[in-house]
Amino acid sequence: MAAPAVRVARTAATRARSLLATVQYTHPPNCPCHSNPNHHHHHKTPSLMNHVKRHLATPTDPSREKEYAFEMAASSIRFGPGSTKEVGMDFKNMGARRVCIVTDTNVAKLDAMKQAVEGLTREGIEFTVYDKVRTEPKDSSVKEAIAFAKPYKPDAFLAVGGGSVIDTAKLMNLYTVYPEADFLDFVNAPLGKGLPVVKRLLPLVAVPTTAGTGSETTGTAIFDLVSKKAKTGIAHRNLKPTLGICDPLNTRTMPSAVHASSGLDVLCHALESWTAIPYNERTPRPTNPINRPAYQGANPISDIFSLQALRSTVQYLPRAVHDPDDHEAQSNMLLAATLAGVGFGNAGVHLCHGMSYPISSQNPGYKHAGYDVDHPIIPHGVSVAVTAPAVFRFTAASNPDRHLAAAEAFGVDISNVKRESAGEVLGEAIAKFLVKLGDQPRGLKDLGFKAGDIDGLVEGTIPQKRVLMLAPNLSEELEAEKGELRKLLEESLEY
Repeated sequence: MAAPAVRVARTAATRARSLLATVQYTHPPNCPCHSNPNHHHHHKTPSLMNHVKRHLATPTDPSREKEYAFEMAASSIRFGPGSTKEVGMDFKNMGARRVCIVTDTNVAKLDAMKQAVEGLTREGIEFTVYDKVRTEPKDSSVKEAIAFAKPYKPDAFLAVGGGSVIDTAKLMNLYTVYPEADFLDFVNAPLGKGLPVVKRLLPLVAVPTTAGTGSETTGTAIFDLVSKKAKTGIAHRNLKPTLGICDPLNTRTMPSAVHASSGLDVLCHALESWTAIPYNERTPRPTNPINRPAYQGANPISDIFSLQALRSTVQYLPRAVHDPDDHEAQSNMLLAATLAGVGFGNAGVHLCHGMSYPISSQNPGYKHAGYDVDHPIIPHGVSVAVTAPAVFRFTAASNPDRHLAAAEAFGVDISNVKRESAGEVLGEAIAKFLVKLGDQPRGLKDLGFKAGDIDGLVEGTIPQKRVLMLAPNLSEELEAEKGELRKLLEESLEY
């Protein structure tokens, strides 16, 4: 008995070829040359069927394939006044026995460190303290910190301080787990190799003492790569802290100028992640999910965090700066920093941050009055905000409605504003906000830069591919991109 025939469903490509064959051979064209199979055209020109076969077999260019998914990752967050004292119990719950505490010389004297040390002592957890973190870290200061941590062989890290401290602790953790790695192995390409972090790192608890970076939520660590005259960093989800303890009591010691500069970082985190290209416009699509970048483009979840962080910053930052006793405003700014961290930690930032890195690293000698350090310093938030009015005038054409929503967060009545005016309106709103905040440099000139420094800043911005790829409206062709960056920096000399 013959076996029954098994029908196999035809693919779309097979059906298309069959249909074309039917059309071609049952209804031949009237042209004599095409109806004659021996005509010379048939020896040189492929048939319609062959054309379709070749088209269907054409390989796609993976580098041009757009993303189709986004991921959300953030540290666990505990928020509340007095929560720092719980950190010893947290490490005991994790099973940690040997903790490396990371801080700087200023924070080492503050109550946040006292609470952390007392918490570990109560639980009988062994610890050592590294208190030499550099504000605005350089690669050399990071390497010194790593060299301290490796021989101690901790089984967990505790970072108590601002973004510089938390970022340094992330890198100490990374290179303790990868003791044989070259320093540039994980550094963002093209300045480093940009290798993925495939190992699980040690537990890291971050206790922020400033309301700005949101580093307690993200897998990003930034430092100055001196040899390249540009800031860069390492970004991977595995770097994010295990727990961020956001205790509003710890930000009460910030001077007014530090409230301002750290708050401006929150402002730009929110604005840039809100206006970044959509996640499904980013290329290339990763061939493996482990290679999906931490900074992915705006997405429906990051949007919620970014827009709320923007609204809170506009409302509470001026109060926190102008009244040292306004603890409600200070607490809300710490929460805004964390919200913005979740937003930009997944959506990413773009032009303000991309240009801020060379602005900070090529500092002509500016020393911010609010920072007690022995070297010139342009605080990160200041270096970011100084280009913001020009940046959002430039990016608005990519999504006028989104830029108008941002302007509305600044209190602008947008009911009668034309969409083509979105950039001008938002840029003006940002500039007015910065001026009213007080004591802010009104452009690059106030930081000591001159028109002759612009080319160097452009060259320092170009390697920041990780963030520039998320910038709306920016050209992909190198010379055009340089021209656009040069114009933005020229417009940022003063506002």
